[in-house]
Amino acid sequence: MSRLISIPLTLALFAAVAASLVLTGCVPAVVVGATAGTVLVATDRRSTGAQVDDESIELKVMNAISERYGDKVHVNVTSYNGWVLLSGEAPDVETRSSIGQIAATTNRVRRVFNEIAVGPNTELGVRTNDTYITSKVKSRFLESDKFNATQVKVVTERGVVYLMGIVSHQEGDAAASIASTTTDVLRVVKLFEYTN
Repeated sequence: MSRLISIPLTLALFAAVAASLVLTGCVPAVVVGATAGTVLVATDRRSTGAQVDDESIELKVMNAISERYGDKVHVNVTSYNGWVLLSGEAPDVETRSSIGQIAATTNRVRRVFNEIAVGPNTELGVRTNDTYITSKVKSRFLESDKFNATQVKVVTERGVVYLMGIVSHQEGDAAASIASTTTDVLRVVKLFEYTN
């Protein structure tokens, strides 16, 4: 004889979605992504409005670059509290400067760091290695337990690690020290706003 168990509708829907994602192999990204997103919002030193602005800035700048240059460039746009990091590659100095101007004239951008290299677009292997370096640096931040690792944004381009966030000098120095001693990191660039 089977028993009927009563569970709330939202829990049942969540279970159904989770089950379908498990079957497609997507559950870790969805569950971890949702959990991480909630944690980041709760511990972020930026206001919620600033976080929304940063997302909007990244989207606007990327769309403008894409419309103008398409696949002639490889550019990553990272915004943190209105400070924008441009990284990647452009074919010439003029294009690099033009992309910097696109970012600088975007609403709510307070400062632009144009770290775009002049040269051919990097290959997939280089970008994959950069992603791996970023994950290693973030893991070492967590292991060190010297500061709240969610306070520092890590971006890696061609082995160069860029660190962004709103931090104390002590937190920034600790983050830079950890990043600089991580395997395969060629250089560390601090782009912090300091609280003290």
